[in-house]
Amino acid sequence: MPGDDHGVLTANISNVEHVLRTNFQNYPKGERFLTTLHDFLGTGIFNADGKTWRDQRKTARFEFNTRSLRSFVVQCVKQEIQTRLLPFLERISANGQAVDLQNLFERFAFDNVCKVSFGLDPGYLDPELAGGSAQDKNGCESTTSFAEAFRDATHLSAGRFWYAIQRLWKIKKIFDIGSERRLRESISTVHEFADQIIRSRKEEKQKDENHDLLSRFVASSDNYSEKFLRDIVISFLLAGRETTSSALSWFFWILSSRPDVEAKILDETRSVRAKNGGSETGRYDFEELKEMHYLHAALSESMRLYPPVPANQAQAMKDDVLPDGTRIKKGWFISYNAYAMGRMEANWGKDCMEYRPERWIDADGTFRQESPLKFTAFHAGPRMCLGKEMAYIQMKSIVGSILERFVMEIDDKGRCPEKVMSLTLRMKDGLPFRVKKRNY
Repeated sequence: MPGDDHGVLTANISNVEHVLRTNFQNYPKGERFLTTLHDFLGTGIFNADGKTWRDQRKTARFEFNTRSLRSFVVQCVKQEIQTRLLPFLERISANGQAVDLQNLFERFAFDNVCKVSFGLDPGYLDPELAGGSAQDKNGCESTTSFAEAFRDATHLSAGRFWYAIQRLWKIKKIFDIGSERRLRESISTVHEFADQIIRSRKEEKQKDENHDLLSRFVASSDNYSEKFLRDIVISFLLAGRETTSSALSWFFWILSSRPDVEAKILDETRSVRAKNGGSETGRYDFEELKEMHYLHAALSESMRLYPPVPANQAQAMKDDVLPDGTRIKKGWFISYNAYAMGRMEANWGKDCMEYRPERWIDADGTFRQESPLKFTAFHAGPRMCLGKEMAYIQMKSIVGSILERFVMEIDDKGRCPEKVMSLTLRMKDGLPFRVKKRNY
């Protein structure tokens, strides 16, 4: 590449295992990655190496493994589905409007991850149902500007990676022009809002009323600075908003041409409902979600073909030789391509291009886990995604609740959405659907 960028792109499982697990210490995120995203993410867990990363990972892993946080996540998802998502779709179905599912899922995910991360309800999915101004109990200014600034900061930060000559965005930053000026303004809005929330959580520390991630980090130590806490929370907001909305958008697009898969999902959700006494729509508990093996498989198969994070990269600390014989020099980047890995016959067989959820199901009907080095949607090795279980909880709850009540019809059947590379795999013009009440 022009300038000083040299590297290797791979889709070889042996190479991926070498980088993400076997020789992990030689492949940190690296200076190029950290510098590009530092203005937005600071030293948050997804943009940190060494001791900074290890300390955050240790604390986060402990919190993510607690039953109380898992229960809090389930509660947040239920509430958002019942009070926002289903009423919104009811209204859309009544007036025959088309809705952009990608935008809808991004808004849902933003509301949900703000509740889990901040203990804040932005009301971004449907401001009308939130009472208009969408302010939180501490009287912070409207979170709509925060949500929009966060979206812009995400896409503008990702845009830095696509410069053929990396120094160009740095020059634009120095002169504060174009996209770099817009990025600075967006980041300023995000940081100012996040700092307000952090200060309020610190003041409430002694009340022990909140179960969100920020409150847990605040309670775990008095030594964390406001900037440190802000970087952590922004990283979790980024992961929670971007990845699940991407996964759900591609899943519903695939489902629009596979009525056989939709029928099997409906059969499974109805069976689980009946077995557990017919609970209210949108009120799946954790045990019910665990029983939905086919839905779990259908979502995993979608992410195999359309991984929310289609490529990831690290940087070599020392010269190395990859398992396939490729030599890589100190300072080179290495990027593994999850999108390609999910479509390779060597990894998934001759039907690798076919959407077939059954490949994930054992003979007894239970979901079969694949190696994270083969199915890299949630990364692998020491940096494997801590929020994997939470992501499935959210996605399964949403899919089950929507399909139980509504028939989803895509506006432009047969069209494959154009892909846009941001930090996640997005659809260029959204995903317009029409929603109809399901008649049983």
